[in-house]
Amino acid sequence: MATVPAAKDKYRSFLDDEADNVQWRHGGPPTYDDVNQLFEQGRTKEWEEGSLEEIVQNAIKTWEMELSHKVRLQDFKSINHEKFKLIVNGREGLKGEEALKMGSYNALLKNSLPKEFQYYKADEESFESSHEAFRSAFPRGFAWEVIHVYSGPPLIAFKFRHWGIFEGPFKGHAPTGETLNSMG
Repeated sequence: MATVPAAKDKYRSFLDDEADNVQWRHGGPPTYDDVNQLFEQGRTKEWEEGSLEEIVQNAIKTWEMELSHKVRLQDFKSINHEKFKLIVNGREGLKGEEALKMGSYNALLKNSLPKEFQYYKADEESFESSHEAFRSAFPRGFAWEVIHVYSGPPLIAFKFRHWGIFEGPFKGHAPTGETLNSMG
């Protein structure tokens, strides 16, 4: 993923006015041209502009970008730093600093299955190793869309689809070119 801003990103455009003092993991804001193209080609829903579904979808995309690319929680615009809690599938919630330290993949994929049933072992990965593994396996990115919003603010519950094309190696597994779909 390049770090030089390209064309305006319509999904994260409110971030265009980022302060000069934002600390970025890779020296500058990321571009999302490849994954935005994957999203447009593969999405199953097109939400009305300004709808709750579109707002939630863009907010989550923004949060994921910030979690993956910003170094300091204070630079996040997508969350209330004091109140934010990431709760996945009923697990204990993670505060913003905890999620930032773990990284998005580890925070979202952590589970309590016995080790022999875990294809991805979040507790054995660092922020950096987890992102490298997924960037390698899905060089065009891992697109994300809202399928359904069950409840609106302040507690938002939703169903989503995450997908990517397995075009690079992953943990000793050769790429297949298949599309991997994940629902949550």
